[in-house]
Amino acid sequence: MPPKKYKVLGIMSGTSMDGVDLAFCHFTKNDEIWQGDIVVAETIPYSSAWKEKLWNSYQMEGYQLMKTDMEYGHYLGTIAKNFLTRHRLKPDFISSHGHTIFHNPAEGVTFQLGNGAAIAAASNITTVSNFRTLDVALKGQGAPLVPIGDAILFSGYDYCLNLGGFANVSFFWYKRRIAFDICPVNFVINRLARTLGYEYDQDGQLARKGKVIVPLLKTLNKLPYYHQPYPKSLGREWVEESFLPHLESDHIDPYDVLRTVYEHIAIQITKVFSGKPTKKVLITGGGAHNKFLVELIMSHTNLKVEIPDHTIVDFKEAMIFAFLGVLRVREEYNCLASVTGARHDNVGGVIYKI
Repeated sequence: MPPKKYKVLGIMSGTSMDGVDLAFCHFTKNDEIWQGDIVVAETIPYSSAWKEKLWNSYQMEGYQLMKTDMEYGHYLGTIAKNFLTRHRLKPDFISSHGHTIFHNPAEGVTFQLGNGAAIAAASNITTVSNFRTLDVALKGQGAPLVPIGDAILFSGYDYCLNLGGFANVSFFWYKRRIAFDICPVNFVINRLARTLGYEYDQDGQLARKGKVIVPLLKTLNKLPYYHQPYPKSLGREWVEESFLPHLESDHIDPYDVLRTVYEHIAIQITKVFSGKPTKKVLITGGGAHNKFLVELIMSHTNLKVEIPDHTIVDFKEAMIFAFLGVLRVREEYNCLASVTGARHDNVGGVIYKI
């Protein structure tokens, strides 16, 4: 029988590139019920050099990308080792999502930078990584992967909404867990904020200065992706090809563009929700700190919106990737075909054992 208690360090880097999230977690299984807790968590901000390298890595030639994959893996392993030493912690293993560089499942391609072997070598700790590739090979979207963790660890909520680089949601629908990416969030908001001279839009203060451009809002809401059935997922490629060109005009105020994007995000997110006001929505991810964005979402729905304590808000995804590693080590399904559209449920992830 596999053990029922695990100590795991989850590592997550999102598309908004705030930094590397580290979450040391305990998981226990009693009477077929899983319990998960975050013991210690921390975000390690990226240096300007790493930010630039990650941002431009999709343009690298093959050899340079492979080299960067190893370098970034060693970087993750080193900061993981330092984190564990500083807090005097010893995990059973590390579970790392990596940093998504390419994600185009329609062409069978997904790639997360951060070589698992390099992480294991630098930290001297067994590492699980590369969670998406098998699902994409099985004709799935390879995303989102968090929903199985939502279903098992956060079952008290009707909807689990994450506001990161992209918004994604998971919920039960006719006794099946389904999930999909809804729309871009911080990936676009941060980009627009940078054009105004800011790293990000704190609390939505920049967007509050603008007004909604109705024709632009209508154009964004009509984008074909929003009318496609799930399973579906988004990546940088879609944003740059299908979304950003509509925002590029010298004749409209950048604050108005930002405000319109906020309205668009709130509309697309709340279109997903249905049911009685007693239904509960859990909101996590960096966007949960954006007061104006949360206000807009709440104004468009009558469901009960809950934002948990800041540790869950900021580190839920790192926690769930730690849990995906537990399922991988136990050789249990950690990727649901009902979510990704793959040929069948699968056990994703590669184990680099030290």
